[in-house]
Amino acid sequence: ILHNRALDMGWLLSPVMAKRVWPKIKYRPRRGITAEEHGKIVASERMQDYALFFQLLWETGGSQTDIANLTAENINWTTQRLHYSRQKLAHRGQGQAALVIGPRLKTVLQQLPSTGPLFPRIRLLGENKRASHFFKVCQRAKISGVTLHSYRYGWAERACSAGMPEREAQAHLGHSSQAVHRAYAKRAEVVTLPLEHYEAIKDRKLLAFQPIEDAPNLVGANNFEAVAKSG
Repeated sequence: ILHNRALDMGWLLSPVMAKRVWPKIKYRPRRGITAEEHGKIVASERMQDYALFFQLLWETGGSQTDIANLTAENINWTTQRLHYSRQKLAHRGQGQAALVIGPRLKTVLQQLPSTGPLFPRIRLLGENKRASHFFKVCQRAKISGVTLHSYRYGWAERACSAGMPEREAQAHLGHSSQAVHRAYAKRAEVVTLPLEHYEAIKDRKLLAFQPIEDAPNLVGANNFEAVAKSG
């Protein structure tokens, strides 16, 4: 990666080695935070604003920067919506997100300031400082292999497991392609409901059909309507 960046910046006049000679890049596997881990993290957090910050990441799936910069003006209590801007996608015109405020999210928001920034202290910290603090909290909770970004992976996995339509989850997280979104949700447990569940739904939707010959007294154009009423 650094070699390619050096070529792009003009720091190297020609490649050091041919592209096919370089060893294949192996990325560290990423995963989402589980509900159990999230509970331990919140319980291990000693500062209330950080505990609420982690809970908001869990409920929204937003990036740490976007959530840290939320203000009370982002909350519309009339329409029960949380609006915020995704800074990473703002230049593409895809930065706006709107999330319906459910009971759990409402409980968290009601504990935050009613005016001004929701996280006055945390928003002033850089991403590295927030990440460093999270790492220390995870150490206290004896949790490894996750970062603040894992909350986004966790949200995608939970959405997939819960049966949320992929297009809706993809739009909320701001993923521009299905490939990226599926990479986030690939560890999700997908449970298939029994066939009888879908058969029962089908049976409830079907209407009893009465052939016309079984209703000799019904004639003319109103046959179907009359049969439907008689059923």
